[in-house]
Amino acid sequence: MPAPLLSTLKRVHPRLLATEEDFRRLRDRIGKNARLKEWAEVLRKQAVDMLQQPVCRYEIPDGLRLLATSQRVKERAYTLALMYRLDGDARYVERLWQELQAAAQFPDWNPRHFLDTGEMTHAFAIAYDWLYNVWDAEQRRVIREAILQKGLEPGLKSYRGEWNYGWWVKSPYNWNQVCNGGLTLGALAIADEAEAVATEIIEGALRSLPLAMASYAPDGAWVEGPGYWNYATAYTVVMLAGLQTALGTEHGLSRSPGFDKAALFPIYMTAPSGRAYNFADCPESPIGGHSTPHFFWLARQFRRPEYAWFGLQHARPVALHLLWGDVRAKSPEEAKLPLCAYFRGVEVVAMRTSWSDPQAIYVGFKAGPTSAPHGNLDTGSFILEALGQRWAIDLGADDYNLPEYFGRLRWTYYRMRAEGHNTLVINPSQEPDQTPGAMTRITRFSGKEGSPLAIADLTGAYQPTAKRVWRGIQIPDGKAVLVQDEIELREPGTLYWFMHTRADVVLGSDGKSAELRQGGETLRVRLLQPNNARFHMMTAEPLPSSPHPPRQAVNTGVRKLAIQMTVRRPMRLRILLEPVWSEGLRVEPPDELPLSEW
Repeated sequence: MPAPLLSTLKRVHPRLLATEEDFRRLRDRIGKNARLKEWAEVLRKQAVDMLQQPVCRYEIPDGLRLLATSQRVKERAYTLALMYRLDGDARYVERLWQELQAAAQFPDWNPRHFLDTGEMTHAFAIAYDWLYNVWDAEQRRVIREAILQKGLEPGLKSYRGEWNYGWWVKSPYNWNQVCNGGLTLGALAIADEAEAVATEIIEGALRSLPLAMASYAPDGAWVEGPGYWNYATAYTVVMLAGLQTALGTEHGLSRSPGFDKAALFPIYMTAPSGRAYNFADCPESPIGGHSTPHFFWLARQFRRPEYAWFGLQHARPVALHLLWGDVRAKSPEEAKLPLCAYFRGVEVVAMRTSWSDPQAIYVGFKAGPTSAPHGNLDTGSFILEALGQRWAIDLGADDYNLPEYFGRLRWTYYRMRAEGHNTLVINPSQEPDQTPGAMTRITRFSGKEGSPLAIADLTGAYQPTAKRVWRGIQIPDGKAVLVQDEIELREPGTLYWFMHTRADVVLGSDGKSAELRQGGETLRVRLLQPNNARFHMMTAEPLPSSPHPPRQAVNTGVRKLAIQMTVRRPMRLRILLEPVWSEGLRVEPPDELPLSEW
């Protein structure tokens, strides 16, 4: 008798993400849909190019990760298998077999960095399932045994808690989805031949994945930043889709609180330039790295055509674009999405003045935890776009291979510290310049069109020094940005205000203003309050009192607009950032009000 979990298993191949009927329909749709036809031609060229590329080798260039190799094998498995399904060209099968045969002979799939194992198991599962009826018996045996021995057996050790490489089983973050997703596909691919192992793997994944799904609550955001939102969500979708096509159910996982709203997060974390609000270890490049098929699945699953719109914005087609991409799309304006959003828990705000104007003002502003995975000491930090330029930037990640980058030395690296962000530093020293483990909150948010605003209570990040640290940001009349800080220290101390930029900066002669020039555009910065404060320029490097670890990134081309002052009594710091609009509009600063009255 089949195990209860597998009682609904479709006993035919293909059954992972697509069925025989899905592939038949796809061939028909490509002839009728211009977008799918264009994508298919791009993938066909990629597949032909893959025929000439050398097979992957067992390479761990940084001493830890096989990940690039695993991901390359996965891309080739999807592309070559799909193009054989569409064209019937046996060259694609032969080239994929060479790839699989080589990877099957690897000594292992590097389970000490289990992402690599999850990705490679994923690759082999797709190749085995989509081309099951093409492989001969010996080829099936080689692929199946590799999945079992190098993927699922290390997975069993992880679910059983038998070694240290399975810590991800109890993690609520991206490793959970990547590892569980890859193992689940591997188990579903060979479940006919290895029912007991497949059942235990899938049961383990179904116990583990809800820990990560809970991280989407309540609003779909991801504390590891938009880059890892994408990595985690792509694998979540693949796992749910694989369960659905192979078993007929994804066990209600898609109904996890917040998951239906998850794709709103990257939509709002994308500025008018198309680049990301790249907090945490995230690049500025478009969210998804151009691989966006999961947005189409989410659009269909939750009947949210705006998700499909986002998936189309930067799409570089991969196989799943063809399978999932024939879906209705609506722009955020057509879907009537609000211009601004606040994501609770992660405590991130996005404010913009238009969805369609590339010149629009955009502000990303965050509070939240100071010790999140891939997170930085960046509570209170913001980015700013206007006039098609990014004026206030986030430097993003440093080299993951720096000593103890994810450990005890993380807060010694400039890009991880508050001084490397657009926020406040109080009494800098060798110690972390915000309180590790603190949780700060957005205390007020109004997305009112015309003058949106957000206020954060940052006090917890400056302990034991501060009695009160609040930051408010608003876009008065949709034409400028006001940053207002209210600070009260327990005893006199030194305060720094920082804003990093790639623009050229010209300081006013009185130190009360600055002009930032970039891309033929200008941003005026006015120091409205206090009267005794002055702007000055600094390099984007550690303060003399800060740690200076070797090998960290040199922030070439980045300048830092700064204010340094002594705080002896409760004070208010007001900065107006004013784009110079082509119509010559001059913005009057809003009336001075305490944040409690905004």
